Amino acid sequence: MLRCRDPPELREPWWGEKRRQEAITAATCLTEALVDHLNVGVAQAYMNQRKLDHEVKTLQVQAAQFAKQTGQWIGMVENFNQALKEIGDVENWARSIELDMRTIATALEYVYKGQLQSAPS
Repeated sequence: MLRCRDPPELREPWWGEKRRQEAITAATCLTEALVDHLNVGVAQAYMNQRKLDHEVKTLQVQAAQFAKQTGQWIGMVENFNQALKEIGDVENWARSIELDMRTIATALEYVYKGQLQSAPS
C-alpha cells in the first residue's frame, strides 16, 4: 500500500528507475571526466619525465666527453710541464758546459802564455 508521504520512487517505480539511470549516467560521465582530467595530467607528467630522461642521458654523454677532454688537457699540460723542466735541465747543462769550457780555455791560454814566456828567443 502506497501513501502520499512515501517518496515518489515508491509511488511510481518507473520514475524512480529513470532517475536511478540518470544518476548512474551522470556519475559515469563525471567519473569519465575526472579520469580524463587525471589522464591529461598523468600524460603530461609522463612526457615531462621522458624529456628529463633524455636530457639526463644527453648530459651524461656530454659530461663523459668533457671528462675525457679534460683528461687529455691535463696530459698535455703535464707533458708541456715536463718539456719545460727538460729545457731548464738542458739550459743548466749548457751553462755548466759553457763554464767548464771557459775554465779550460782560460787554463789553455794561461799555459800557452807561460810557454811563450819561458821559450828561448
